Amino acid sequence: MTPPLSNNPVAQLPARKKGQQIGPVSAVICNFNGELYLEGCIRALQRMTPGVAEIIVVDNASTDGSLEVVRQLFPEVKLLALAKNGGPCVARNVGVRAAQHRFVLAVDNDAVLLEDTLGKLIVALMDRPDAVAAQPRSVYFDDLDKVHYNGGKFHYAGLYALRNFSVPMSQAKGSGVLDVDGLIAICILMDSKAFHEVGGYDEDFFILFEDLDLSMRLRIAGHRLISVEDALVRHKGGTPGISFRGAAYPKFRSYYHSRNRWLLLYKNYRLRTLIASLPGILLYEVAWFLFTIKLGHVRAHIAGKLAFFQALKTTRSLRRKVQDSRNVRDRDLLVGGPLTLSPQLVEKPLAAQLARALDSVLRWLWSGLRWIAG
Repeated sequence: MTPPLSNNPVAQLPARKKGQQIGPVSAVICNFNGELYLEGCIRALQRMTPGVAEIIVVDNASTDGSLEVVRQLFPEVKLLALAKNGGPCVARNVGVRAAQHRFVLAVDNDAVLLEDTLGKLIVALMDRPDAVAAQPRSVYFDDLDKVHYNGGKFHYAGLYALRNFSVPMSQAKGSGVLDVDGLIAICILMDSKAFHEVGGYDEDFFILFEDLDLSMRLRIAGHRLISVEDALVRHKGGTPGISFRGAAYPKFRSYYHSRNRWLLLYKNYRLRTLIASLPGILLYEVAWFLFTIKLGHVRAHIAGKLAFFQALKTTRSLRRKVQDSRNVRDRDLLVGGPLTLSPQLVEKPLAAQLARALDSVLRWLWSGLRWIAG
């Protein structure tokens, strides 16, 4: 039974009034081997109007010159150098905990904000006191007329159904301030109280699905998330060796895709929802397994599944916390499509045709089984 809102500790945040000031704002930069990105990211934060009250760089044991960039060029920036690379989830959690202020602008090292981006996010949250996080529209750094990420909905197969993904700005749908279910971790202005009360990022994810997981837990608890369509952040190429934009798909991403998607499903879905979603989950699983065969990543895929079962004991307790916080039904959050795949994966005509067919079948399955979901 879904607990009433009044008895839900996650939902009992101090009420904000419309128009209430939310500043000052702390900025937290998550960094790993971002020597080429950090200066641009920090200088963009320093140029914003209004500005941030502090900038914190959390470094994930970089092996390049990241630490020297911060120490030599930005001695006023607070640098937290972690002893080992625990992944962006660890770095983001450390940074939000270290922030002096309730509202935190969390950005990745390859994000370059425009001068008015923070101001637009602040105004949007002031006008929407029911929202606990706001994101800008992400565009490609070298192509400002093309959307990269714009938030999205939760695909029942355990994926993001992204809005306006990789489309020209002239074709992007939506304007003003919109409710969204899923945030993209490139840049988020968040209420740290809501962030902490749902447990922050799940550090067991390391990479992949971590922002989808956080967004889902916030929405399950009943919190509102918004996208500010005219606030922009320019997104560069990602960390070399981790991002696969313009490069081969890394083997370790196949591992974490295999592992983390099932962790997300198990932790956040009610049992009835897992049953309703199972045909689509398995169909997508077959399609992704065939993709790993093509890449030569079968061992990584299987290792990811074995790691999922090894993590079940820990995840079981997290699952109970998520379900205890529930104020929104799965069926009111999950959608049947669109199935969003990276353009690199569907470049060839046959791959694009197969992806469209898979999307159609997944939508059809959900239209018939959605009623079962809790």
